[in-house]
Amino acid sequence: MSKKTKKPVDPVIIRVWKSNPNNVFALFPTLPADVLGYLCTSYQHVGQHSSADYDLCIRKSRPASTGEARKLLAELRQIGYRPRVYRRRTPAMRSACQRLARQCEEPYL
Repeated sequence: MSKKTKKPVDPVIIRVWKSNPNNVFALFPTLPADVLGYLCTSYQHVGQHSSADYDLCIRKSRPASTGEARKLLAELRQIGYRPRVYRRRTPAMRSACQRLARQCEEPYL
């Protein structure tokens, strides 16, 4: 009998834009969206996956309440994520993002 391995959890930060309180979005602080690891992956109902400047998003948004985050978290689970919600990115998360970005970088030709 083979042992099933669980997919690791996905650190996620759920925010609401200050300029549009109906627009809830997720930041994935450990998933790079560029080869330097400066941008992280984001997700929202409209537009779905995108790249995001973490610091800018934090400045322009506020933390989502549990009620505001509920639908987006359900959608993330439905598409295969195992979200673990954090309020802010930790230094370890930033390092993980940069490390993963370096692993994905293609050599210059």
